Formats: sequence, C-alpha cells, structure tokens
Amino acid sequence: MKGILVGAAIGYVLGAKAGRERYDQIVRLWHRFTANPTVRKTAAQAKDKAFEAAVQAKDKATDVAEKAAEKAPWRHQEETNGKISTPPMTPRR
Repeated sequence: MKGILVGAAIGYVLGAKAGRERYDQIVRLWHRFTANPTVRKTAAQAKDKAFEAAVQAKDKATDVAEKAAEKAPWRHQEETNGKISTPPMTPRR
C-alpha cells in the first residue's frame, strides 16, 4: 500500500512539472496504443487465459476443500440409535 502511495505522489509531482501539454500527449499516445488491433488481440487472449486459469484454480480449490472435509474429524462420527455421537477429542500436545 505504501508503495502505491509513493508511486502516486511521484507521478503527481512529475505530471505537475510536465504540464497539461505533456499530459495530453501521453493520453493521445495511450489511446493510440490501446486502439492498435494487435494490442487488442493480445489483451483479449490474455483475458481469456486468465479466465481459464481462474476456473482451473477454482476447480482445484474445490477438490482440495472436499478432500480436506472428508478427512475432518467431524466426518467420522458414529451413528447410534439414529443420533450422531462425536468421538471424544484427544488432547493436543
């Protein structure tokens, strides 16, 4: 967080020294860059790959959570007379 604030402060000071003309020039260059078809295509591919990676990460996290839940002590409860009784906990050392 501190780094972001320092970066913003430096950007503000440098931008103030450069003036409005330089700011407008930078904005024009940025718009020209983002309008480039190659840049747009690359950005779309990166977005698609990031989405795929997020879906895979979600699926893997779900699998790991399910496996952990199966190993959890409360999953190994015994049923007696229709009631679930939890085995006594052993003290940790």
